[in-house]
Amino acid sequence: MTGDVPVLDRRALNRSLLARQLLLERTQRTAAEVVGHLVGMQAQAPNPPYVGLWTRIAGFRIEDLAALVREREVVRIALMRGTIHLVTAGDCLALRPVLDASLRQGLKGTFGRKLEGLDTAKVAAEGRELVEREPLTLGGIGSLLAERWPDRDPFALANVVRTLVPLVQVPPRGLWGESGQAVHTTAEAWLGQPLADSSSPDAMVERYLAAFGPASVRDVQAWSGMTRLAESVQRLRPRLRTFRDENGVELFDLPDAPRPGPDTPVPVRFLPDFDNILLSHADRGRIITEEQRKLVFTRNGLIKPTFLVDGFVRGMWRIEQKRKEAVLVMEPFGPLARKDRDALAEEAGALLAFAAASATSRDVRFD
Repeated sequence: MTGDVPVLDRRALNRSLLARQLLLERTQRTAAEVVGHLVGMQAQAPNPPYVGLWTRIAGFRIEDLAALVREREVVRIALMRGTIHLVTAGDCLALRPVLDASLRQGLKGTFGRKLEGLDTAKVAAEGRELVEREPLTLGGIGSLLAERWPDRDPFALANVVRTLVPLVQVPPRGLWGESGQAVHTTAEAWLGQPLADSSSPDAMVERYLAAFGPASVRDVQAWSGMTRLAESVQRLRPRLRTFRDENGVELFDLPDAPRPGPDTPVPVRFLPDFDNILLSHADRGRIITEEQRKLVFTRNGLIKPTFLVDGFVRGMWRIEQKRKEAVLVMEPFGPLARKDRDALAEEAGALLAFAAASATSRDVRFD
């Protein structure tokens, strides 16, 4: 204890995070409910969210998510940290205005010089008209806009539209196993509804805590890509509980959120590429060490699939497929107890049956 404020150690924070992330036991909730509870799933590639839901939902099937994509109940759109997320239609409309300022700041930071003197509002209006007439790739948007602004970089022009206009990626993007470039239209055209009026982050902060707490102000900012969220947390403080971590950092949480004890048993779990559980805190020590992070996070921005033992990252995995043969390969970061190897092999076999259902030969191995 620090005064009257409880201190949560690394294991306590780990168990709380796993409980919020539905990783202590598989849930009976629907895919739409889980995507909503997680406040979206990072989704640069189409397949990882399917694996992320499989590891969290009892009896999850590929079609459970594919149907939501086709029926426009979930969409893929650039949101938190300017990265593509799979979110519910309602969250697309509610979160996009909240994140608008941070997305604009990211555009300025990346393309500022290339946009000097450009009327970006006119570019955005032209881009909106183009994609609402016919869904386009970012390359297609840039090429068409360059006909009107020939002295400008087409990629920069496309990103003006991506930032100032809420662009969603339309199917078949987002369907399991589908390839090809992402094609975009506006959220309003695709969903038939306007964006929400409010840009207040308060509700978003509370939902973040429900899915990732307890957490510091810096943690919320790392997850969202926003700054100056201390003001929001201060407004919410009267209805939040406060803690400290082992370094004395103040943490906030919802009063009734689950906080299991540090010795709560945890099953082994497989996480997909880009899983937000590894990306959503300024201090990631509650689940991965800095040394491990350097192995999992690549220089070109990829985040490799990982597995958890006792709730913490203990290695990476991949599926190798050749014709009708599929092998799930695990690369532990260190020695594993026999019981943990056996549990991982069993879980890997189940994952392989899900992810490589058409394979006639399936196997798992440790490298």
